[in-house]
Amino acid sequence: MMQQRAGRQTLLSSASSALAVLTLINLLNYLDRFVVSALAETLKHSSLALSDFKLGSLMTSFLLVYLFTAPVFGALGDRRSRPRLIAVGVGIWSLATALSGFAGSYLALLGARAAVGIGEAAYGTIAPALLADYFPANRRGRIMAVFFCAIPIGSALGYIVGGLVDAHYGWRMAFFVAGAPGLLLAALTLMLRDPPRGGHDTTATAPGFAKRGARADLIATYRRLVTNSPYVLTVLGYAAYTFAVGGLGFWMPAFLERVRGIPRAEATVSFGEIVVVTGFVGTFVGGWLGDYCAKYSRQAFLWVSAIATLIAVPFTWAALTTASPALYLAAMVVAQLCLFVSTGPINAAILNLTSPLERASAIAVSIFTIHILGDVLSPPVIGALSDASSLQAAVKIVPIAVLVCGLLWCWAAHADRVRGVGARTRAAHS
Repeated sequence: MMQQRAGRQTLLSSASSALAVLTLINLLNYLDRFVVSALAETLKHSSLALSDFKLGSLMTSFLLVYLFTAPVFGALGDRRSRPRLIAVGVGIWSLATALSGFAGSYLALLGARAAVGIGEAAYGTIAPALLADYFPANRRGRIMAVFFCAIPIGSALGYIVGGLVDAHYGWRMAFFVAGAPGLLLAALTLMLRDPPRGGHDTTATAPGFAKRGARADLIATYRRLVTNSPYVLTVLGYAAYTFAVGGLGFWMPAFLERVRGIPRAEATVSFGEIVVVTGFVGTFVGGWLGDYCAKYSRQAFLWVSAIATLIAVPFTWAALTTASPALYLAAMVVAQLCLFVSTGPINAAILNLTSPLERASAIAVSIFTIHILGDVLSPPVIGALSDASSLQAAVKIVPIAVLVCGLLWCWAAHADRVRGVGARTRAAHS
């Protein structure tokens, strides 16, 4: 009995350690992404003299490389040592971020930011699937909430650290500061174990899927994913969400400075404060609410995400159109809270809609889709619209994308319910 208890304690410690390390990496991941947003106005008026379209393309270059290498790492993640792959990825992106600080031209900076995508593809595709094998299905909403709470905190730190370091030491030093910690985290990742795939899953937690060999044909794996209609609709909704959040996140500091008249350093810090508070609260509320509702409905993760996102639509519109500072602040806080509620549940939904032995590939397809249709497009599209008219007019595309997201997640929940009914009917007649 004591040995069994010690074994459970060791497993818990190992799982907790993995969650801590991977969450810290996710935090650094988003700090690195959004440090560019904090530096946008400085880069625009620096010797590089970047237009709004070129500023937006810095995010796009990273994302294009990220999404095209994600399927490669997704396939490797279903077949090779996941901690080693993550460690290599984190090391690559950390070095590439530091190299951004040495850029002497737009093309050099573009190339360095693109190289960041190689490293982040390894981590982004594999980490959620790795965590799913550390924890049982009835805890995944909360675990994904902890993991993804690093998004608002890391994004906020990107604005805050980038803005403060830029103000005192220049934009080059901001890239050096953002890149250095990743090398330590890469070393820590090598110390994590790689648990058995699907060890916490049964046919009850992954209905409609049989466990297949780890070397299942890759093309067949992707074919199964693209014919899984609830999964496809969930990912398409996530793409609309990513379009909105990516565009808003990249351009908001510049929007506050140009449209609201807030000084540059204050704009990055104030928006960062809103993101970190609303993101932390919204993500944890969403994770808890998703797990609670999942006791009563298999589609709970999707419904929680859909309803919260639809509530966010009018508040997002108000935050971007009102002239009242007080109304803007209240609307932005509510909009961000509602948007972050879906972070944990929607990622748990993607994991639960797919086979345990194909989850890294499922995450890879998701990453490819949400970025190619989402924040690959939104920063340069908003930048181009801003160049043609104004940034105040360009950002009005964001709440439209939020509405599309909520509607697609409603559709996905309905499709999953229909599929579940069909599976039970077939089982009853067999």
